[in-house]
Amino acid sequence: MTLVADFVLQRLSEWGVGRVYGYPGDGINGLLGAFDRAKGDPEFIQVRHEEMAAFMACAHAKFTGEVGCCTATSGPGAVHLLNGLYDAKLDHQPVVAVIGQQKRLSLGAHYQQEIHLDRLFADVSEYCQVVMHPGQARHVIDRAFKTALTTRGVATVIIPEDVQESDAMPSPPKMHGSVFSSVGWSRPRVLPDPGELRKAADILNEGSKVAMLIGQGAAEAESEVVEVAELLGAGVAKALLGREVLPDDLPFVTGPIGLLGTKASDNMIKNCDTLFMVGSSFPYSEWLPDEGQARGVEIDIDGRMIGIRYPMDAHLVGDSKETLKALLPLLERKKDRKWRKQIEKDVREWNALCDDRASQSFGGRINPESVASELSPRLPDNCILTADSGSGTNWWARHLKLRKGMQASLSGTLATMGPGTPYAIAARFAHPDRPVIAFVGDGAFQMNGMNEMITIKRYMDRLSGPAPFIFCVFNNQDLNQVTWEQRAMAGDPKFPGSQYIPDVPYAQYAELLGLKGIYCDKPKKVGSAWDEALSAGRPVVLEFKVDDEIAPIPPHIMKEQGEKAAKAAVRDPEGLGIAAKGMRQKLTEFAEHLPGRH
Repeated sequence: MTLVADFVLQRLSEWGVGRVYGYPGDGINGLLGAFDRAKGDPEFIQVRHEEMAAFMACAHAKFTGEVGCCTATSGPGAVHLLNGLYDAKLDHQPVVAVIGQQKRLSLGAHYQQEIHLDRLFADVSEYCQVVMHPGQARHVIDRAFKTALTTRGVATVIIPEDVQESDAMPSPPKMHGSVFSSVGWSRPRVLPDPGELRKAADILNEGSKVAMLIGQGAAEAESEVVEVAELLGAGVAKALLGREVLPDDLPFVTGPIGLLGTKASDNMIKNCDTLFMVGSSFPYSEWLPDEGQARGVEIDIDGRMIGIRYPMDAHLVGDSKETLKALLPLLERKKDRKWRKQIEKDVREWNALCDDRASQSFGGRINPESVASELSPRLPDNCILTADSGSGTNWWARHLKLRKGMQASLSGTLATMGPGTPYAIAARFAHPDRPVIAFVGDGAFQMNGMNEMITIKRYMDRLSGPAPFIFCVFNNQDLNQVTWEQRAMAGDPKFPGSQYIPDVPYAQYAELLGLKGIYCDKPKKVGSAWDEALSAGRPVVLEFKVDDEIAPIPPHIMKEQGEKAAKAAVRDPEGLGIAAKGMRQKLTEFAEHLPGRH
């Protein structure tokens, strides 16, 4: 007789799920037995921690466009999923979590590991339901997937132990209250009101300095975005979640925007008279035009999010690709190209500045910018890039130039520590023939990345291969991004009690597990270290001992932050070093504008 647990896994498979990331526990014993009987369809991937399972499910959705799936036991295992599920929720990724619960008989008895999971997961989930009867399983699973796909969010299915082990009801009894659902979903074609399209076209045609800002919502509209930008003579800045939408070798692509962004993006935004946002909910108003400076047009498929980041004049609620296709015939090619030429000049100057900054070394210590700069021209075709949250993300965003066919992602909205490594592992499982490279700070690697190297050891036969699989670890013994935030945002010096972390031999640890470990502490050896890692033929931990005093200088320094940073430097244990290196990097920026520099 088929059990509910077997039916659930069969239904997941029918919805296209090939693997489920999770960690075992007695609250999902029924499901574990079903996984064994399923013989890999779907497959259970054992991670080291449930949070990593949720991150991997989120990454699977990001890098495949499919629904990601994870599972955890009742009580503590379920709690561990939450951070990774919030990452999916905030970055709008479809993920289904299947969670165990105590037996129905014991609910309400303050039983061991009994938690009100439906309440706990109510906020993170667009749909959250407990399967209290075997006949529910079919429509609950179906509705979870339909909801995750429709809302691009998280759906949670909670199944008590005794229900998992009950006889399945693939077809509920034909009686009042029964529901008969189906597997299947199709993406709708969403277009805005024609009158609003005309209004948007008029605004864009009237603007003389159009700036475009795109996000992950424009992911399938590359050709349309390029055509619009060419007609309008616009430059295109990219939110970090939209990095892969356009390649960075297009001369009018200004790169990232915001604190981790480029001077070219900043100049464009500060001087534009029209802002055109496509598929992005970039929230940082200090990096957008001043209110009243620019007229605004926005495309977003979610009407709840339209016009809430900048006061827009035309609100186009619709799919980015379809909306741009409808808008294009209404746009006029701008004859005056001075604005576009200035943007392209700014891009060239910014790229030269990044190269100059990366080439600087201080006292024989590796400049972390050079780690990204040396990798950029070596990036393998069709590679997947992930990043953790930390100062290394600055260099990942600014120095790595994506080409067509590459993918890149990180925890954009939650900006949590920890996802860089599990993102990379999920990418490798989904695309075993593609190169995968993760940028991870030593803090995040100590937090959970090192443990997931054991997951790689567990699945070494599947995760190895000729395509590079590299974890680049920035070893500076400092929780560096927070250290800089203490200085610039709080006006406080570095507090070693919270910021210092112990030196760990990450490359040696990798070798202990059977991975390839490479250690580099010489500035002149950075390029050759990358060459060795890219040709290793097996998973690599590439450890760079980098300078922690290289400031992630923003495109422009806010007056208040500058004053606080100066105040902090007076009492900072590294004050002299950061002052000297920061000044040298700013002088490099000024030198870019000297006569005859280019």
